[in-house]
Amino acid sequence: MKLSLFQADAFTSTMFSGNPAAVCPLDEWISDSLMQQIAAENNLSETAFFVERENHFELRWFTPATEVDLCGHATLATAHIMFEELGYKQKALSFETRSGTLMVEREGDKLKMDFPTDDMPAVVPPEVLFQGLGVRSDLVFATDDYMVVLESEEAVAELNPNFRLLSEVNARGIIVTAPGDKVDFVSRFFAPQCGIDEDPVTGSAHTKLTPYWAQRLDKTELTARQISKRGGDLLCRYKGDRTEILGEAVTYLKGEITI
Repeated sequence: MKLSLFQADAFTSTMFSGNPAAVCPLDEWISDSLMQQIAAENNLSETAFFVERENHFELRWFTPATEVDLCGHATLATAHIMFEELGYKQKALSFETRSGTLMVEREGDKLKMDFPTDDMPAVVPPEVLFQGLGVRSDLVFATDDYMVVLESEEAVAELNPNFRLLSEVNARGIIVTAPGDKVDFVSRFFAPQCGIDEDPVTGSAHTKLTPYWAQRLDKTELTARQISKRGGDLLCRYKGDRTEILGEAVTYLKGEITI
């Protein structure tokens, strides 16, 4: 069996930055175990698989270790590959996922994704969270991720987490954020529980970051940068129960898997 495979850098207009994701179009679903093996072999933070149906697409995402419910950068990479490499002409793409229906459409030189907002309540975190990060904060929020708010971009940039300790935190991942020096807010995302110590750019985290910063800064359109080593830029719009996340992508690789 031969399968097409693409790789794109998401949330960037420049190759070798942003967040790389693999995209694998399928005629029909293959087994979960085979998709997990392919994702592990790709060894990227996410591999996206999609199947075309009559008026929509089914989309799933796998890290090297597990399937996830939502992934922004791999959705952006998938839409980019479909528009730029596979010749899809629709104005908007509709994806059915484990997080419901996700829409992606062109807006100028960017792709706009429409996701459900995740408004996180304040919580008392486990001590191991602070031990793993090496910093403390009075502003901690949680749903399936923890979000820790620090005072400055510098404090976020200087973090040197203990990933063994962070892997003990019962969450998908840990978002750390602060006001940005040149953008509205910055962030980093750590997910050793999912086999990713630090994710370069995490679209899904911005469904949690956007409502917090929209309310704190009293604005509905925000500029954001994830300040990982590779780095990535996002434009976020708070729409109440929906969050729009916009970004660019570039194709890095086109190939074929022989199984």
